Amino acid sequence: MKKQSVLALVLLLLIPVVLVLGGMLFSLINPEIAAGHPNYERNFHLLTLLKEMMIWATAAVVSVLWLLVCLLVIRSKKRSSAWLFLAALGPFGLAVLAMLGDRTTAETDPYTRFVRNLNGLVRVGYEICGFVVAWVLAYEAMVVQRALIVRYEAVATGSSIAQVIDRQNASGGMWAFAEGLEVMFLVVLLYLLRPVVFNVVSRVTAITTSPRVR
Repeated sequence: MKKQSVLALVLLLLIPVVLVLGGMLFSLINPEIAAGHPNYERNFHLLTLLKEMMIWATAAVVSVLWLLVCLLVIRSKKRSSAWLFLAALGPFGLAVLAMLGDRTTAETDPYTRFVRNLNGLVRVGYEICGFVVAWVLAYEAMVVQRALIVRYEAVATGSSIAQVIDRQNASGGMWAFAEGLEVMFLVVLLYLLRPVVFNVVSRVTAITTSPRVR
């Protein structure tokens, strides 16, 4: 793999870590601890401001990481940085970046050779199918994760599965937003892993099918 692709994958995996840490710090900051202390109003205001700043800081770090991921994908294909505007489209933008042809002169890996050998019509069909498969896999993974979370919470709290589902439905907007983010993250991850998996399978196949020297 190219160094840019490896680094892009690492930075992408850092995004959920940053979100979790930011959420934990946000939850730990409680402005009400200022109660009973001198200058309560000022301290309460400062803690509230700090809590709000934590949200914006987390969002800023995630945005920078996302821009770097897209930029590294562009650099790995030797394309102009002007393509970075597609980062604003989220996973749809990354899908377009992943479809860009690689302008490197050397055929450095099996996936690059495979894509270059496709004619225009077949390439379009391949990318459309890849996009659909990525979204289906990401959605199914989210559904499986949701079922596991429901079962875990039911065991941990001693509630029935139906009761846990009812509690989730009561805050349906929050859960839908979180699950939407999970699906988009998994789609991006699948796009970055696609050439990795292809190259690994190709190399393993080449090793297993090559004649052995006795």
